[in-house]
Amino acid sequence: MAGDLARVARRWEGLILGLLVGVLVWASLGVDGFANGSNISFLLLDTTEIALMALTMTLVIVAAEIDLSVASTLGLSCAVLGQLWNAGLPIELIMPVCLLVGAVCGAFNGLLVTRLGLPSLAVTIGTYALFRGLAYVMLGDQAVADLPPAYTGAATASIGPVPLATVLVAVLAVVAAVVLHATGLGRSIFALGSNVEAAYFAGVRVKRIKFWLFVASGVMASLASLVYTFRYASARADNGMGLELAVVAAVLLGGVSIFGGRGTLPGVLMAVLLLGVVRNALILADVANEVLNFVTGLLLVASVLAPNLGAVWRRRTSPQVEGKSVS
Repeated sequence: MAGDLARVARRWEGLILGLLVGVLVWASLGVDGFANGSNISFLLLDTTEIALMALTMTLVIVAAEIDLSVASTLGLSCAVLGQLWNAGLPIELIMPVCLLVGAVCGAFNGLLVTRLGLPSLAVTIGTYALFRGLAYVMLGDQAVADLPPAYTGAATASIGPVPLATVLVAVLAVVAAVVLHATGLGRSIFALGSNVEAAYFAGVRVKRIKFWLFVASGVMASLASLVYTFRYASARADNGMGLELAVVAAVLLGGVSIFGGRGTLPGVLMAVLLLGVVRNALILADVANEVLNFVTGLLLVASVLAPNLGAVWRRRTSPQVEGKSVS
């Protein structure tokens, strides 16, 4: 069974890689300005926050949970940053406070899911509205724009065509990949998604692991809020609104099963790039924003349907002997 899942994951990653290469070739040859170095740098920078949140979202969904409040956590952290900056606090103190806000948001989600036994979908839909509402209560429609130039400059700085923020994503991606694919904790996360009851009887600390996964998701959303705020040099309560759809789309398109227990971080990172390339190329081609949303939704539906349709097709076409599959 594990071997079958591994083969399916590799095939899906190969498909995503092929799509990514095909879209890159099409955009480079058919879209004016796409292959320009400054545009490539902008494309990578524009996927930073989605990639950061997708790293921990991958772990959460592999464990058969979901966190739809990540973009609202990002917005709340932005509002806290703006409020504290207006109050005169140094930015070096504000940044760890923002990360703490993300940890508290994640812990709140985690407690509701693990201690009260509530479904994470319902919980994080509620906190999606709650956290964004708190952001508006704190900052309203105000935009705090007089942020330190040293930090706003660093958020958009590059080494050649590679933004520093992309380097941050790469480092954290390596850490997350090692945790998920090369440690006992990662094996426990896969076990949770495959069969939570079996994992419990095998000695896996189910509630503790799920709780800390939600905390990690909140912290990563707050880290993304710092990058987002400094990148746009503006702290607003509506920062990051709607990014949760792009994060979930990237994770599912990357081959992570919505039911948990299957997926890889390399596949998710390729999906983040694929969505970023498609969006960037369509923008350069002057395609309407409604079409961009349609394409994102179409890819999300396809990422959920394709593996399940493939499984149905394999079951129907596999040879049968006296009601049993021939191995």
